[in-house]
Amino acid sequence: MAWFAQVLSRYPELGIYLVLGLGFWLGRVRFRGFVLGGVAGSLLVGLVLGAWFAVPVSAAAKSLAFLLFLFGIGYEVGPSFTAMKGLGWRLAALGVFMPVVGLATAWAVARAASLDAGLAAGMLSGALTQSPAMGTATEALHALPMDDATRDVLLAHVGVAGTLCYLFGAIGLILMCTAIGPRLLGIDLRSASRELESEYGIARRSQGVQAAWQPFETRAYRVPAGAAIEGRRVEEAERLVADSRLFVHRIRRNGELMEPVPGMAIEAGDLLAIAGRREVLVNVIGERAVEVEDRELLEIPIASHEVFVSKTRWVGATLEQIAISDEMRAVFLRRILRRGQEIPIGARTTIQRGDRLLLVGHERAVLRAAAGLGEVILPTDTTDFGVVGLAVFIGGLAGVVLAVPVGRITLSLGTSVGVLLAGIVTGQLRARRPSFGRIPDGAVKLMQVFGLGSFAAMVGLGAGPHFVSAVRASGIALPLGGAIVTLTPPLLALWFGRKVLRLHPVLLLGAICGGQTSTTALSVLQEKSGSSIAVLGYSGAVPVAHVFLTTWGAVMVLLFH
Repeated sequence: MAWFAQVLSRYPELGIYLVLGLGFWLGRVRFRGFVLGGVAGSLLVGLVLGAWFAVPVSAAAKSLAFLLFLFGIGYEVGPSFTAMKGLGWRLAALGVFMPVVGLATAWAVARAASLDAGLAAGMLSGALTQSPAMGTATEALHALPMDDATRDVLLAHVGVAGTLCYLFGAIGLILMCTAIGPRLLGIDLRSASRELESEYGIARRSQGVQAAWQPFETRAYRVPAGAAIEGRRVEEAERLVADSRLFVHRIRRNGELMEPVPGMAIEAGDLLAIAGRREVLVNVIGERAVEVEDRELLEIPIASHEVFVSKTRWVGATLEQIAISDEMRAVFLRRILRRGQEIPIGARTTIQRGDRLLLVGHERAVLRAAAGLGEVILPTDTTDFGVVGLAVFIGGLAGVVLAVPVGRITLSLGTSVGVLLAGIVTGQLRARRPSFGRIPDGAVKLMQVFGLGSFAAMVGLGAGPHFVSAVRASGIALPLGGAIVTLTPPLLALWFGRKVLRLHPVLLLGAICGGQTSTTALSVLQEKSGSSIAVLGYSGAVPVAHVFLTTWGAVMVLLFH
């Protein structure tokens, strides 16, 4: 043990990686649908290891990891701040309401319990499951005038309180969104989710718009004399099968291959290369026309491209509106990703700036559709570190320079908030010019997971030696107060979301998960409801909530100093 303690003291970087490994392993353990998560696991393991061994942690290393995380979060959510049309502004309003209620509740509880600034900020961070708030609290404590011994204690208290309150914070929000909330709203989760799916035009098994947007096949058929499509124009023939999208890609007439053009009439004996749902081609078209084998006719260049939505024309439009546009002819949508979450596809699902759409179809058609939506995302494994480095520097510098004197102290944004805002601005610029500041999705996730995970590990290691004394000082007030802080925002959000914002109950529950930035609660909600539809509420509230909750750590410190 003495040898191991000496190794960790001499090589603290090994201790950090040990905490990361054990913490993320612990975070994957599932108990009745609940997982702690890698960040919380690293914080907990760091706290235990720090209580047993003295592992020196560099303040510069901790700040480096945290700023990397903040830039990654800002870069990801940046494009979402323009999606405030229709339902968007109501979800964003809930994303503001919940953090504000959380801050007010945490301040009142901490005052009543006579907690110091470190414990108050840590309680807010853990109870609202917002680990980044520990980072802004840490930076604020470093900026305040106080002796080193007092600062070290307060810094440790942030980690201790965050760890103690996080577990109930995560479990409490899950209970609110999957059990308490549905009961207070008077709904059955599964029935309400199916009702909402119907409103969005999402049909699980029956034919409809959703099914029509699924993967397809291309087959060749001969048009017999007297067929329903004989003499009709191509665009008319494509609409003959109700509730299904069929497209004529090529025509062979008298041995000659032809590309269909507007107004072209179909004649008896034509061979058509038709794309559509397999069930329709086999069960409907196959019963009325003779399928033929014609390799040359079927040698159609099929493309599958992911498209970044950056142009304003289709932002806020529904898939139903987009589907009838000539620009989208012969294109099928397979997937929508929004901030890493897959969005259900339905007739009334809306497109937002920053969405990533997987389009499949004839190569020319896919490229035409991509030009109308934004830009094709070409595969890359290269990160534009020039943009990343300069953005972090400019944002951090702005956070330091923009300061306002208040009494004996000077209030500034701080490097943390400055870098977060720099990430948001960079994400906004990327939404307008997708070739600017390219960062692969995997690199963005690495920034977020490694940055916050290693920061939490270092916070835990630094807080470990003060764990027992902090628990004795706060007593039962800390976990009890944390429970109040966890439950108050979602309880009030249930009233605010239904009575004021008039949100559908399932969208409201998803937005409450987003208002406390909990993907764990969202996952359990989707599992309990048997539907992924709640993600629409989550995705609208989470970008705004991320910004507010992250800054609250610094705000709590300033309120208590």
